[in-house]
Parts: sequence; structure tokens; C-alpha cells
Amino acid sequence: MRKLAILLSLMASPALATGLQIEVAGEANGTITIDLLEDVAPNHVAQITALAEEGAYNDVVFHRVIEGFMAQTGDVENGKVGADMRLAGTGGSDRPDLEAEFSDENFDTGVVGMARSQNPNSANSQFFIMFAPAPHLNGQYTVVGRVTDGMDVVNAIKRGEGRNGAVIGAPDVMKTVTVTE
Repeated sequence: MRKLAILLSLMASPALATGLQIEVAGEANGTITIDLLEDVAPNHVAQITALAEEGAYNDVVFHRVIEGFMAQTGDVENGKVGADMRLAGTGGSDRPDLEAEFSDENFDTGVVGMARSQNPNSANSQFFIMFAPAPHLNGQYTVVGRVTDGMDVVNAIKRGEGRNGAVIGAPDVMKTVTVTE
């Protein structure tokens, strides 16, 4: 009985982090506020939160931005300002890749999802923010949050070129990423 009481109290305890504040600089300037969905993707949210608390996301660029689709960032290995931008988007963090946490959450405007390779269990540090609904992603990628403020900043992020949306020249950057409660 005592074990059940402990388990129930752990399940009822508040989440450690509820969101992120991202200060963006470049063509877009301002703050994006994201509500993290700990109940939907607890392992992914824990990884993003830990990386943000370590400062790993600070000065990381938006390396892949596709008009009408999404803006991708979070390559803490190869996506820092001053790095070789040809490698941005090819790295992750020194943390292990995560198993997919697919859900019934839809990829609507402002939804934040984890980027990955073709392997569904390869998400690590990169994430993307949706400019518009993309139902073809539903159930295929892990949803980790939603923009609650600053969608105007998201919409102003410098767009990339070509089919893959590679940003040419100086990309917009996440100057600071702060965990909020």
C-alpha cells in the first residue's frame, strides 16, 4: 500500500519545467514563448529542458526554414554562430538519441516538434516550429510544445532557399533560451 501511495504522489507532483523563452535576433527580433508538453513527451521535454538549462541552445541558428512549413533549429553541435554553416543541421548533442513519443497531438500552426532522421528513434536536440498545419506529420514526429506568445517573431524568421530550406548568408539565431516555470 505504501508503494502505491508513493507512486501516486510522484505522478501528482508538479512538472519541473513548463516552458521556454527564446530570444531571437536577426531578421526576426523578439521573444518566442513555448509551453512544453511534459505529459505528452516527458523524455523529449526533459532533454530540451536540460540542454536549455546548460546554455547549449544559446547562439544556435535557425538553419532550415521552409516558407509555409516550419523553422528548424537546435543543432547544438554544428549550429552555433561562427561555425561552418554548411554543417548546421547535421549534429545533435552529447546526450543519447530518444525513443519516439508519438501522440494524438496535431501539427498545427505554432506546434513545436522534434527533428529526427528517418529513424523514428533518432531525435536528439533539434526541433522545429510550424508556420502552418502539416497533417502529414501527425503521428510521425514527437510533439513537444506549442508557441503561446511570439508567433509574429516565428513568422519573421529568415527563410531558407530551395526545397530543403537551407538558410543562405546570416541566419537568425536563438541568442538565449531560458527555461520558465
